[in-house]
Amino acid sequence: MDRRQRRSGGVGVGDGLLGRHSQHRVQERRAAQAGAHLPHRPHLPRGPHYVGRDMVIRFEEGESWKKVLGPVFIYLNSGDPSRKRDLWEDAKARARAEVSRWPYTFPGSPDFAKPCERGSVTGRLWVRDAAAKQQQQPAAMAYVGLAAPGQPGSWARESKRYQFWTRATSDGRFSIGNVREGVYSLYAWVPGVLGDYVHASSVTVTPASAVDAGDLVFEPPRSGPTLWEIGVPDQSAAEFHVPDPDPRYASRLFLDRGTYRQYGLWERYAALYPDGDLVFTVGESNHSRDWFFAHVTRMVAPGKNNTVVPTTWQIRFHLDEVVAGGTYTLRVALAASHMASLQVRVNGGGDSGAGGAGAPPALLMGDNNAIARHGIRGTEWNLDFRIEGRLLNQGDNTIHITQASALNQFVGVMYDYIRLEGPSM
Repeated sequence: MDRRQRRSGGVGVGDGLLGRHSQHRVQERRAAQAGAHLPHRPHLPRGPHYVGRDMVIRFEEGESWKKVLGPVFIYLNSGDPSRKRDLWEDAKARARAEVSRWPYTFPGSPDFAKPCERGSVTGRLWVRDAAAKQQQQPAAMAYVGLAAPGQPGSWARESKRYQFWTRATSDGRFSIGNVREGVYSLYAWVPGVLGDYVHASSVTVTPASAVDAGDLVFEPPRSGPTLWEIGVPDQSAAEFHVPDPDPRYASRLFLDRGTYRQYGLWERYAALYPDGDLVFTVGESNHSRDWFFAHVTRMVAPGKNNTVVPTTWQIRFHLDEVVAGGTYTLRVALAASHMASLQVRVNGGGDSGAGGAGAPPALLMGDNNAIARHGIRGTEWNLDFRIEGRLLNQGDNTIHITQASALNQFVGVMYDYIRLEGPSM
């Protein structure tokens, strides 16, 4: 529910865009544009700001297509201007009431599926991670959804069809109600767990059907034990250091909340690291204090020709022992990427061969634009870099990550999570 309050003729007036259901919206679990346009009132069923061109619907020659958007309910209430909290509580109560009435029965369009024309899907999701202390546990508070059939994570770029999402309970149980008739894939991602899940079999929903998917098991990507990690795998960069805004650009709306929704934060990197790029020491540094929320370029000629250059971050770490003949894995999950190119080097080596990670850079990934548009997430990217054990030292090591694209000041990535895994268990 979006909400505003204002005064009119001595009376406090509130207007709210009340959420009923998000079946017509895409990027529902990750989109940020609805809140980035404050203090305006947006209703954005789809938008490419935080996904890029992948979100644009594409049609084949002669293809027919239609999709119901809405109904949209704008709620106006009024009351004592000194009791704004009452307006807010009243709007929330009305929002709950509207959600309970969904799907509405009054739309006359045959394209709007009535309650009797919809079904439901239930089940329970588990996470099985061989490296965890408890190898199988409930997927607590997982985001579980139905969307067009595809691969893990493909729902985030799909915009042509309907999507239906819910949150699992603490024991991994989920129930998705009021689902339109159709064939779907069942997707999920779990806060605190790396990777995306998709059920191996499609799910068919028919009118009045109640599909029980049973117990489902998500095995997240894993090739060896965790040696160290930076951040939290939650498909967001919110846990990293978001700097104070330049006072010239600061918005008072976001000084105490949503601090990343400030203009010009990308410029703060050069101010915080004037003499060299970021260095993070595992076991000493703290990701919420010492890891900048966006790996951006560095402006070297501000105000003149706005020249920017690539930046190279360092991760320093110690290994008590190394398996020279083993293969280590560096997993890099990105919360967003805008025309970025990441290059990984180990202990000062080149891109490949001796001293390198043995993997080419990932070139010009994405056009999420979340950095420029005051977001904290876009589309998730998962990159794996294989590192031969002979390239690592027993003792001190350094991994260099270069964001090599320098097209402009908005180019860069937001990291979600980084993990180094040892050889296979």
